Amino acid sequence: MLRRLLSSLELKLSHSNNMARDTRFNRRAAPFLQLLCTESTCFQHQITQRGFKTSQTNYDLMDFFDDKKNWGETSIRTGRPWKLDELRIKSNSDLHKLWFILLKERNMLLTMEAESKRECQLFPNPERVDKVEDSLKNLETVVRERNRAFSRLETGTTGERPGSEEENFLGLEEYRQHDEYSVPKSQNKPYLLAKKDEPQPTQKEKFWFITRWRRKQLYEQRRDLRRHQYEVIQLLQKFPDLDVDALKDKYPDVNVDAYIDRFWNNKVQGNRKSNH
Repeated sequence: MLRRLLSSLELKLSHSNNMARDTRFNRRAAPFLQLLCTESTCFQHQITQRGFKTSQTNYDLMDFFDDKKNWGETSIRTGRPWKLDELRIKSNSDLHKLWFILLKERNMLLTMEAESKRECQLFPNPERVDKVEDSLKNLETVVRERNRAFSRLETGTTGERPGSEEENFLGLEEYRQHDEYSVPKSQNKPYLLAKKDEPQPTQKEKFWFITRWRRKQLYEQRRDLRRHQYEVIQLLQKFPDLDVDALKDKYPDVNVDAYIDRFWNNKVQGNRKSNH
């Protein structure tokens, strides 16, 4: 009888101790439990309070493809490339953002072009790739201009990798930037072997090549000049009141004033003949 009473008392004591221990633990852990339970809501509250924005989340490869509404279209309306004057007034942060936007657009266009070729379909407006390339080239030009200006202000140099004019095996002068090599050229065996295998023409052969090369360049310049002159004449005949300054900027190698005088003289003489 006594044993039963003692065992029941021990059970009651142990149960009361456990309850007290659990109560103390709950009191200590209550803030942490509340924080864990409301972690998602608190984080969501912080996001809404801070208000930062992110791009649309895509877990697949759809960012490499054009918008679905443009699939199957034969023509897509696009704008012109970014000009240098427009990019020069942008801040460095804006140029940095625009660079990645254009890079993403170029990747998308190249993917769509490859997919169109694979499906034997027409890629609409392929000039979009050239426009993006021109924009990237102009943006890089503006960034290099700013880097050169900052470097000249701070150090007095351009800050770019130096280079020099070197003559190749054909006798043509070409600009090459200097590189750093772990092994000097005089001790670099692969470089010396490659130079040994390089053709070594004589001075007579170089003169023969350079003469024909310059003749070809002169022929191309004359051909471009004739084409530009023809385009100026066609524009003057079709649009007599066009902007002369814009025409001169577009065709700097053509004497626009002479063609304008000739055009108006012919027009006046024609009116006189018609009146007689």
